Amino acid sequence: MNEKFFTLAAFDYPADVQILKGKLESEGIPGFLRDENTLNSDPLITNAIGGVKVQVYTQDRERALEIYDEVRAYAVDDFGHPIKCPNCKALKSEAYYERKGLLNKLFPFFEKRKYKCLNCGMITNPQ
Repeated sequence: MNEKFFTLAAFDYPADVQILKGKLESEGIPGFLRDENTLNSDPLITNAIGGVKVQVYTQDRERALEIYDEVRAYAVDDFGHPIKCPNCKALKSEAYYERKGLLNKLFPFFEKRKYKCLNCGMITNPQ
């Protein structure tokens, strides 16, 4: 079965998706927001439903990923330097939370931050 939409990214807050959606649309790719109205009415359930999702048509997937990589904010250390992957040395990492257990699902800020390399997929703990 062919999927009509591809979920490009998910954000905790509805306002955060507008930059990406605007950039996609300025490049001629229609963007769709899923669960935006739900989180506008009750922002405390963002972790329960996985945030606001930005979706594009499946045929626009590759170009949309390129555009997202242009505007994506990668993880930085306390001094503003990009986090370097110890495996592949790429500077494209983002914060990663496992959210295992009920406490971490309800309160993800209690979980220690890890980083996931978007190049090789390795998950690391900060030094």
